[in-house]
Amino acid sequence: MRKLFYSGIFIMLSTGTTIQAQTTWNIDESHSKISFSVKHMVIADVEGKIAKYSATITTSKPDDFSDADINLVLDANSLSTDNEMRDNHLKGTDFFDAAKFPSITFKGKGMKKVKDNMWKLTGELTIKDVTKKIELDVVYNGIVKDPWGNTKAGFKITGKIMRFDYGLKWNNVMESGSMVVSDEVMIMANIELAKGK
Repeated sequence: MRKLFYSGIFIMLSTGTTIQAQTTWNIDESHSKISFSVKHMVIADVEGKIAKYSATITTSKPDDFSDADINLVLDANSLSTDNEMRDNHLKGTDFFDAAKFPSITFKGKGMKKVKDNMWKLTGELTIKDVTKKIELDVVYNGIVKDPWGNTKAGFKITGKIMRFDYGLKWNNVMESGSMVVSDEVMIMANIELAKGK
């Protein structure tokens, strides 16, 4: 029996082999945001965002992200904290060295359910020439159809990294002995995906 079903999950061949077709999801940039936050002089949080990014996300089951293959590329030159002098410093050799390393990448494979709509996402984050395994917390907000018939999925992703691990070691020390900029960086992302057609 030979059965082809391109719009669904499988293709059955006469040999009895089942080939799972991939579903592609694209980031809806107008409804998504990737940002970060660091402590400044212990007393304040300074926030920034990455304005430009692209992603390839595929699943073998149309509405199931448990085996999602995620490849995210962030443009380091699009980093913004709403302060030009600070942004130029961050893009320079003291931090991201964006001229030499223009891309920050994250590669993840599947999400593990913790409970209810809470999941864990593990992957490899590369900044400059350093790659580290990280784990992120994910709130999966579900799947809906928008008024134009598009299938959308929503996620809130949070986590933290230590910037020194990636060679972003510039700092000054205050009189109290505390660092001007914290080693710990909080990551926050609100992501809306659109199922490819």
